[in-house]
Amino acid sequence: MSQLKTQPTDESVQAFIEAIENDERKQDCLQLLQWIKKITQTEPKLWSSNIVGFDSYHYKYATGREGDWFITGFSPRKQALTLYIMAGFDRYEELMQKLGKFKTGKSCLYIKRLSDVNE
Repeated sequence: MSQLKTQPTDESVQAFIEAIENDERKQDCLQLLQWIKKITQTEPKLWSSNIVGFDSYHYKYATGREGDWFITGFSPRKQALTLYIMAGFDRYEELMQKLGKFKTGKSCLYIKRLSDVNE
């Protein structure tokens, strides 16, 4: 069975964020880092080379495939800041209506910049 490419690393989260060239994106990531650390009460880990993940859980599918994944996190992708909300968004409809400009995938929240959303 193949192993997932996205794994936690020992690389510095702070160094990863400081290396972001776009200053607005860097500042947004520093703010997200602060907020998510406060909310989760956990220290972040760099997953793969570009995802800041918080906490983790172990999963096992009926097929036997299993692994570990972060509970929440973010990545400063080129097109948008990607926030990973592993619980999805179905039960947060009321909050989502107040959020501002965003797009979603199954467990991803895409925003261009923090100033586009309601803190």
